[in-house]
Amino acid sequence: MPIHRRLISVLSLALAMASSGAAEPPQVLVKEGERLLLRQPLQDFYDTAFVWSDGGKAEPRLIDADELARRLAGYDVVFFGEHHRHPGVHLQQQRLLRALQAIHPAWILSMEQFERDVQGVVDDYLAGKVGENALVENGRAWDNYRPSYRPLLQFAKDHGLPVVAAEAPTWAISCIGQQGTEVMEKFTPEERSWVARELDLGPGAYRDKYMRFQAGAATHGGGAAMSDAAKLRAERSYAAQVARDETMAEAIAAAIKARPGHKVLHLDGNFHSAAFLGTVERLKRRLPELKIAVIDPQEVVDAKAPSVAASALKEGTVLQLVYPNPPSFVEGEDQSAFVRKIMARRTASPCKYQSGS
Repeated sequence: MPIHRRLISVLSLALAMASSGAAEPPQVLVKEGERLLLRQPLQDFYDTAFVWSDGGKAEPRLIDADELARRLAGYDVVFFGEHHRHPGVHLQQQRLLRALQAIHPAWILSMEQFERDVQGVVDDYLAGKVGENALVENGRAWDNYRPSYRPLLQFAKDHGLPVVAAEAPTWAISCIGQQGTEVMEKFTPEERSWVARELDLGPGAYRDKYMRFQAGAATHGGGAAMSDAAKLRAERSYAAQVARDETMAEAIAAAIKARPGHKVLHLDGNFHSAAFLGTVERLKRRLPELKIAVIDPQEVVDAKAPSVAASALKEGTVLQLVYPNPPSFVEGEDQSAFVRKIMARRTASPCKYQSGS
């Protein structure tokens, strides 16, 4: 039985026992030390639990999918951060879009998974001018489009919902990551329009978070000091990350301005929206009056005894506790072939503007 149905059963039992004067059943969500424990196991990848805490400002409580939709329908923009390829996350994205649209018909689906220069392809698909093969090939859809995002696009198409291709082109991000923001001076006017006009690279919590991540990657978590070359790579990598965040924020803001009365459900990798940083803070800078909610996924370590750090409550308006992915490698396994494959992917969209050209 899905966990939200089991939780309803627990709540019903609590009401019945309260009316009869019997002792209340044990709490389903409890805090022990610095962790929140869920006293119900996650059965499989599709089982999930939503913990509402309003970014840590409210007492955390479990809510079911119906209550989640009712609450989120009151926001202007909902960021659904994802662990890419997690089936439980993608299932709930699909269900949430359907539930939100039932409450408020005027929604816009905004997606990191399509890039701004293919907006015309996405529009043609929604209008029935091209089929799915054109969307996948010409729209450069992610390789997991069909199992993960097809239901969302089909729902949008069936209900006349706009879909925003929000991300900057991969090749442009590669250019910035390799050469810094000055490379954009070489872009044509059309190419430059595919990346946000304003890029804020200044100090702040997001920069600190990203640089800690880069330092850990550069030193393999050993804590050694980064070399000057590694620092330069980190700075350019951060500029590329900011270009992605700013571009998505700009695209969402433009969609809201173009369609008064519409609300937005935006899908992105959760690093872009966790703790209300990244794309979220950049959208807020553009449209400070927006009421924005963030769903942040948290993989539990033990599905039989799910728990999450209490500090994680600040990562989103609501946390989605999900079944843990299997380990990528086991001890002693040769990882070299996988590393080569990853490196090949990183050069799949090289910068078209060479350094010094």
